[in-house]
Amino acid sequence: MVRRVEERVRARAVPATTVGAALAVQAVPALTVLPGVRLRFFPRLSGRGAPGHVALTFDDGPDPNSTPLFVEALAAHRTRATFFLLGSMLARAPELGLDLAAAGHEVAVHGWAHQNLLLRGPHATYRDLARTRELIEAVTGRTPRFFRPPYGVFSTAALMAARRLDLTPVLWTCWGRDWTRSASPSSVLDTLRSGLAGGGTVLLHDSDCTSAPGAWRASLAALPHLLEECLSRGWRVGPLGEHG
Repeated sequence: MVRRVEERVRARAVPATTVGAALAVQAVPALTVLPGVRLRFFPRLSGRGAPGHVALTFDDGPDPNSTPLFVEALAAHRTRATFFLLGSMLARAPELGLDLAAAGHEVAVHGWAHQNLLLRGPHATYRDLARTRELIEAVTGRTPRFFRPPYGVFSTAALMAARRLDLTPVLWTCWGRDWTRSASPSSVLDTLRSGLAGGGTVLLHDSDCTSAPGAWRASLAALPHLLEECLSRGWRVGPLGEHG
């Protein structure tokens, strides 16, 4: 009897090598979070576009405390951007999604909650993205075109879900490291400048929902200087949909 039970357990057990292989397949796309890998081997995933254009993107909103201020600052410079929205944030403040669309900004998918998708299976990942996409479309009347995962970490399941949902995955070529407690307008600008170039995609945050409290203030203060610098270099600034 004991021998039969042991044989059944062995028959049903999944070999460790199989589990390891499945985890490896799931995790391989996460390597693109490394700038050296992404920028060299996956320029389109990095957000490379037309050399005379810079795509301006914001993550983690919409946030009632901060997003309207970014919309106001962009309006003052007659600039539009792409906002990667969290479904959980949009559900709390749908009017902000409407405001973004009304101002001509592009809305995109950042996931439902700011969770690392590498730790989620195919079904949960698809549901996460589909739920967010549906809400964005219902609230704004716009069909999202782009997807950026939380933390910039892709998984095989996330890429497959994006393909099923007709979402184009995109990360960034430079960021401002504006989520830290020590971020300041000058630190955000200096960090951006190290990778700022025509054809690039800039990542900033219009919310501190996953950042140090008030960190968005550094980005907001740096934003006009960033736009002026791009203008002085002859680069147009706009959303990903115009990036070429």
